[in-house]
Amino acid sequence: MASMPGILTDWPWKPLGSFKYVMLAPWVIQCTYSYVFKDDEEERDLSQFLIFPFLLWRMLHSQIWITLSRYRTIKGNNRIVDKGLEFDQVDRERNWDDQILFNGILLYLSTKTLNGASNLPLWRTDGVITTILLHAGPVEFLYYWLHRALHHHYLYSRYHSHHHSSIVTEPITSVTHPFAEHIAYFVLFAIPMVTTVFTGTASVASYTGYITYIDFMNNMGHCNFELVPHCLFSIFPPLKYLMYTPSFHSLHHTQFRSNYSLFMPLYDYIYGTTDKSSDSLHVSSLKREEEVPDVVHLTHLTTPESIYHLRLGFASLASKPHTSKWYLWLMWPITLWSMIVTWIYGRTFVVERHCFNRLRVQTWAIPKYTMQYILQWQNKSINNLIEEAILEAEEKGVKVLSLGLLNQAIYIHPKLKIKVVDGSSLAVAVVLNTIPKGTTQVLLRGNLTKVAYAIAFTLCCKDIQVAVLHEDEYMQLNRSFNANSSSSASSKLVLSKTYSHKIWLVGDGVSEEEQLKAAKGTVFIPYSQFPPKKLRKDCFYHYTPALSTPKSLENVHSCENWLPRRAMSAWRVAGIVHALEGWNEHECGNTMFDIDKIWEATIQHGFQPLTITSTPSKY
Repeated sequence: MASMPGILTDWPWKPLGSFKYVMLAPWVIQCTYSYVFKDDEEERDLSQFLIFPFLLWRMLHSQIWITLSRYRTIKGNNRIVDKGLEFDQVDRERNWDDQILFNGILLYLSTKTLNGASNLPLWRTDGVITTILLHAGPVEFLYYWLHRALHHHYLYSRYHSHHHSSIVTEPITSVTHPFAEHIAYFVLFAIPMVTTVFTGTASVASYTGYITYIDFMNNMGHCNFELVPHCLFSIFPPLKYLMYTPSFHSLHHTQFRSNYSLFMPLYDYIYGTTDKSSDSLHVSSLKREEEVPDVVHLTHLTTPESIYHLRLGFASLASKPHTSKWYLWLMWPITLWSMIVTWIYGRTFVVERHCFNRLRVQTWAIPKYTMQYILQWQNKSINNLIEEAILEAEEKGVKVLSLGLLNQAIYIHPKLKIKVVDGSSLAVAVVLNTIPKGTTQVLLRGNLTKVAYAIAFTLCCKDIQVAVLHEDEYMQLNRSFNANSSSSASSKLVLSKTYSHKIWLVGDGVSEEEQLKAAKGTVFIPYSQFPPKKLRKDCFYHYTPALSTPKSLENVHSCENWLPRRAMSAWRVAGIVHALEGWNEHECGNTMFDIDKIWEATIQHGFQPLTITSTPSKY
């Protein structure tokens, strides 16, 4: 929002929320029906019929740029601005598709009201040439002066400051403006289109090509990585006046009073508003190499639709905790295709980066879904991907690699310099510090993992009774206690036949029937990476082991799986703390780090436990 919002700041359909797309429905239905079912050639207007597919293409085009930009800025090569994004920018740019909806409505209206705007031919050379000349001339010139006017205090504070709130730009930053600004921009960009209509030279190619060109240049100029080779300007020097670069426009967002041009820097050179560092920033950005992280968190995909919740996917979904959305079912062909590709072939890819106390942190994802970890015949493929990721991190000089994977046996070669941390000790510490003070007994229910054994043993040593429901679980835990030569701990382990315990420690494998037997007001505290299904509205459900991050952790603008904003799983935080402390030891296999030591270090570095609301069954 602008610092002093003026009139026509909000889009008129803002109250409709996600239902805003319904406004296009009458035109889409009418144009589709006329083209498919009408026999009259005048009523079967191909140009009108193609408007809706063209709007979909614009959204896909922008999404491709979003994914590419985020991927490249994570890796670091050719990155222009280092400062990270935050949730406020993602929220501000959430409705970037409003301008596509606005343009779609105006295109439909023009075909219904302007003579010569319907039944357009696919191609007219004279119309294409006219569009190019009119854009290079009046459109670029008028935009330059409009842009300078928008930087005047009066208009800047009421409108344009909304766009400039984004210092680090993303492709969709290019279209994040108040409604009034978009009206002005449409009037400018309509000059070539309306002219070709009035001169009878309009065509589908001139319309779609011109708008696609605007989208392409807008997205490229705001992508925050340099991709225009410097040799182009050496081969053809006048090109520097005809085409801007991402670094050229990035200076406008960091310096504010220079580089006002739309896509052609010509007018900045003519009127002396070119930033003096434009050329040097372009060269230095191109020379910038891929960033080497200090810490890597290795994770995997969860559900098939989780690809859309990645930071590289849909920005609006990634900025919220992962929940199933009904409209994602409409994308099942893409989801199925992505699953097949990752099933047959795939390699680990980087999905996120952070900076914390000069520590560079990246998240890498293994292209395997949770369901594949259950299949025995997938184990070899998964283990190979994990091994390749560890060796790649070792080769790059990564200090610590943390594991956010389902139970996989990891063998660490003694000669490896990289330290591998599975985060079990911190996960245990989080669970122990989540249990309410004064608790004397808990019920442990779920698959017995390394974390579960450690929690049960520690609680029993602290004189807290741990109850289990199945005899085989009781025997396994008892044997592990005896292996640790702790008879006092064994005395606190009991086999229970009741579900009346108020504190449940739950992992993977807890059944729905067991949850339904729990007493009213029961507190469910997960110890696994996946939360239990929330079936009871009269009970309390804690988050999976996680901590809230300090404000000094930069570039946090997506949610980790089901966790809330600015929260990280204990498995992920463990690697960061391990690197910050400089601990020179692994934590994987049967090895468990000192629970109290890692908890104290985690708190000292600013990470804090998560709390739940007083309302049952809601986070």
